[in-house]
Amino acid sequence: MSAQLPEFRLGAVLATSFTGTLSERRGEAVERIPTPSRLIDWLAVYGLVVESCTDVQLDRARELREAIHAAATAAATQDPLPASAVQIINDRSAQGHATAILTPGGERRWQLGSTSGLEDALGVIAADAISIISGERDGRLALCASPTCRAAFFDTSRSRTRRWCEMNTCGNRQKKARFRASHRNSPEQQSDT
Repeated sequence: MSAQLPEFRLGAVLATSFTGTLSERRGEAVERIPTPSRLIDWLAVYGLVVESCTDVQLDRARELREAIHAAATAAATQDPLPASAVQIINDRSAQGHATAILTPGGERRWQLGSTSGLEDALGVIAADAISIISGERDGRLALCASPTCRAAFFDTSRSRTRRWCEMNTCGNRQKKARFRASHRNSPEQQSDT
């Protein structure tokens, strides 16, 4: 492979992790599913195994991603949900025909029914978005405190005060920036110059 693809940012919540396939939305955006095969790879990580994906289906997936991000952002800021985003999420949820199955190990897996399975996979993601945006699940939607990221994430921490979509990326980046800024402006630094 000639070009290095960006790593996936993976989280415990399917829908908000899917919105994370486009990161640094307010900075230099990073597209983590630039090709149909990359979307297939991302879905497989979440147990949504599909056989194929066309460019049109990739566009449809990205449309769903942006609709979930818009609706989750509105929910996190307690604004009205955008009607167009709600429609896209509902349409994708209704188009899917996936079935939840229980494994012998007691885990839920998705059985995708259509030929390629992609529409079913998008339906599962849309249904997950509905469950978190509607408040069905225990947690709260929040936006990353990083000014360049602003990713929507689902906070299930005990205090519900998490600030970063990922501590290892956005959180550490912000802490390092604050540290550098405080040392640039410290009296010791100024007396050395």
